[in-house]
Amino acid sequence: MNPYEVEHNIKASSQSSRPRRRPSMSSFFNQLSQCETSTSTTDPNWHHNNPHAVPTPVDVAASYRLLQDQFLTLRTNDPSSTTAPLLDLLISSITSQIDSPPTTISGCSQAYLDTIDRIPRSSLKADETCPICGEKFLDDQYCLVVVLPCHETHKFDLECVGPWLRLNGTCPLDRKKVGDGEERGKEAERERERLRRGVEGLGFGTGGEGRKEE
Repeated sequence: MNPYEVEHNIKASSQSSRPRRRPSMSSFFNQLSQCETSTSTTDPNWHHNNPHAVPTPVDVAASYRLLQDQFLTLRTNDPSSTTAPLLDLLISSITSQIDSPPTTISGCSQAYLDTIDRIPRSSLKADETCPICGEKFLDDQYCLVVVLPCHETHKFDLECVGPWLRLNGTCPLDRKKVGDGEERGKEAERERERLRRGVEGLGFGTGGEGRKEE
């Protein structure tokens, strides 16, 4: 189950009746879990098969590609949508990251996403829509709308903006930094450096040659 379903305690069968353009992001979150390290997440219930593993460029690029697929699906389903200009910008940005994937993911942690301010359904206006999917918030019986700290009008369906924040840690509208992503990225780099030094301490250089016999 994705974070949206968990927060609302929604079973798959009950969610099928919701009108939606948004594709399932289960594969994205599964892939992202392979890129998380023990130091890049603050979730006490999260476990990795190898707590000292660091993501490879292939793993990181795969996560971005799955996010790109989500936005491409939204773009294709309704090419005349008012969200098209924003989606085009986001897709272009993701394409660059796929072509030259970063060594670490510096997006927001799930723990941070859980603390972002929620907007009560009663406070939403009938014509307010998500800038990413274009759906009216109130058309969703189980809408979970968040407002980012950069501006009071930057409201999103959490199911839409969550994956972007997890990878990029910026607001999709103004690209201002959001949450704890920068510190997580620095910690991941420190973990990578510790691993590099550990490998060198065993007698392996960057070329992969082992310690020579004396």
